[in-house]
Amino acid sequence: MTSSLRFVALGGIGEIGLNLYLYELDGRWLMVDCGIAFADDRHPGADIILPDIAFIEERKERLDGIILTHAHEDHLGAVPYLWERLGCPIYCTTFPAAVLRRKLAEHYVKNPAAIHQVKNGERFTVGPFGCRLIHMTHSIPEASALAIDSPWGVVMHTGDWKLDPAPMLGEPSDIALLEEIGAEGVLALVADSTNVLSPGTSGSEAEVRDSLRDLIAAQPHAVALTTFASNVARLETAMLAAAEAGREIVVVGRSMHRMIEAAKECGYLKGIPPLRDERDAAGLPRHRTLYLVTGSQGEPRAAMQRIATGNHQRIRLEAGDTAIFSSKIIPGNERTLYSLHNHLVELGVEVITEEDHFVHVSGHPCRDEMEQMYRWMKPKIAIPVHGEARHLYAHARFAKSLGVEQALVVRNGDLVRLGPPPAKVESEVHTGRRVLETDELLDSGDELYRSRRRLASHGTVVVGLVLDPYGSVLAAPQLTAIGAIDLSSFGNLEKAAADLVAEAVEDLQDEDVLDDERVAQAVRGAVRQALSLPRHKRPIVEVQVTRLSPSSLASLEDEAGEARVGAA
Repeated sequence: MTSSLRFVALGGIGEIGLNLYLYELDGRWLMVDCGIAFADDRHPGADIILPDIAFIEERKERLDGIILTHAHEDHLGAVPYLWERLGCPIYCTTFPAAVLRRKLAEHYVKNPAAIHQVKNGERFTVGPFGCRLIHMTHSIPEASALAIDSPWGVVMHTGDWKLDPAPMLGEPSDIALLEEIGAEGVLALVADSTNVLSPGTSGSEAEVRDSLRDLIAAQPHAVALTTFASNVARLETAMLAAAEAGREIVVVGRSMHRMIEAAKECGYLKGIPPLRDERDAAGLPRHRTLYLVTGSQGEPRAAMQRIATGNHQRIRLEAGDTAIFSSKIIPGNERTLYSLHNHLVELGVEVITEEDHFVHVSGHPCRDEMEQMYRWMKPKIAIPVHGEARHLYAHARFAKSLGVEQALVVRNGDLVRLGPPPAKVESEVHTGRRVLETDELLDSGDELYRSRRRLASHGTVVVGLVLDPYGSVLAAPQLTAIGAIDLSSFGNLEKAAADLVAEAVEDLQDEDVLDDERVAQAVRGAVRQALSLPRHKRPIVEVQVTRLSPSSLASLEDEAGEARVGAA
């Protein structure tokens, strides 16, 4: 068999989140990351979205392992839902392993022995793949880039990263090892594109620490600070700033507790003051309290949303209090977050975000940092990932400007031959999205979500129809509109629609009127004609057909006869 190295993404290209990347070497496969995305208004009622792994599941006997670059949900959050369908070993460093073990236990996934902890910088093999994890700074402990050896040079998969000279938690990025790998000869750089449109550098966590220390000290009343629970350095900053200001620290939210426990297990958060549980909050002086709260992106079930809407069991914010959103507003979350901010403002709470105060730095590299990575790696090929289309194309142009021979903008599902070079897209594999719905994984294009979107946008009209055994209409059809149109405001519209429905049924052929689906089709057409709704207004028309049997009809006729006699 001719030796070859291929790459394909099942998620993470053309989007931010849902990261799942595959490499194939001589017929064997390696998966890098396995993450989720959070559902939006395209999937009403759902919580999370997972990548469709049908392609690699069909080849699982040739899947030698999964390497996790770090512990963010969009990189490892799908493992508890999908790992049992693959059953392969998992490789990661200490902190991602601690987080993953807790998540697997919460989901009752057995066999945590599948997790193999490796150290940054050490060589290990996964099937035919020679691998090294390289420590990188990011907004979570122990983020790593991945170097994969190949006969044509190293493939550097950056994961999420930045260059922070003072990360406050853990060591700076391992520049010496990056330079060493670059000197070995890099075939391809598969690289983060998130901040390619942002000039300069991403900033240092040390600067945020100084800013938050002053900000928290200046607040006269209760402070609620929300950030990503995984940003352990930011949590430590908030805790130390609160302690310096003489405030008790109350941890609010399950994911916040889980991350703090994992961080302590791995030797982080040493020397922080004692933490209080939300059950202790009622007995603390509010003006001397800082709440560390989940929900920095306005997630509907997270603590900050429930506090803002007065639905939290133990925590409340009042006029004069302060809510600090120490995180980036992720594109797509603006409407949800601004609604949350408005709820807080209506309570009299001062809302502070990255838009009006220095409370956050990004965990992803800006253009100066990206340029430095390219100078170290000098790759022959650049594959932009982890970004929307505008990021990917800008990244490809940027790579070309830095002298990279090939910069390929690809899509999820494009099977790219990296080696032997030149790189090219050879074919396309199946990709898709699965939506978690009451512990069941459904296709993201399932009729369930199309129906929910139509209900939300256009409403529904329910038509009740009673027919005799031969298909004749026995009573005036009953129409009920929910969220579609106010029938009572249109005079005799309801009666006109009912008449049209009855006529449509009576006009059916004898064999069609005995078929409920044919009847329903005729009724839907009559309702839409009667309501004269514009083309863009398409409510769901639900038809409920009741057919009376001969015995039921005879019984009703007898009751009606008795009633007439009694009345006479």
